[in-house]
Amino acid sequence: MKTQTLAILKPDCIQKGLVGKVIDHLISKDFRIVAMKMTHLNRESAGEFYAVHKERPFYSDLLDFMTECEVVSIVLEKEDAVSELRKVIGATDPAEAEEGTVRKLYADNKQNNIIHASDSDENAKIEIAFFFSKKDIIDNQ
Repeated sequence: MKTQTLAILKPDCIQKGLVGKVIDHLISKDFRIVAMKMTHLNRESAGEFYAVHKERPFYSDLLDFMTECEVVSIVLEKEDAVSELRKVIGATDPAEAEEGTVRKLYADNKQNNIIHASDSDENAKIEIAFFFSKKDIIDNQ
């Protein structure tokens, strides 16, 4: 069954001019884009999105990073979309990512790792709803 997941092309992806290459990479792995938009998160919205990390030592740096410039949020659809996207993007630390993954190809470090991906079907639904209303998402099923 086709499911949906959220990807966010992070500020380093935008700043390096890699948006097209990363989108091409995702499409080449048979993901279908069903919603996409560019937005500039402020500290409040970034803090809300990453609230799960609030107690972590890297939280403030993460908010600084995610508010540096705009991001591109994308709803992707595919069979088992969440786990498939996580395979395609690779480990959080690009040094540990498999060859050919987005992070191995383009990321600099654990924070500046080009792309965010939902980590579960439940979180995908929550994260998609953070950026998109139902009317924003193409539904051809």
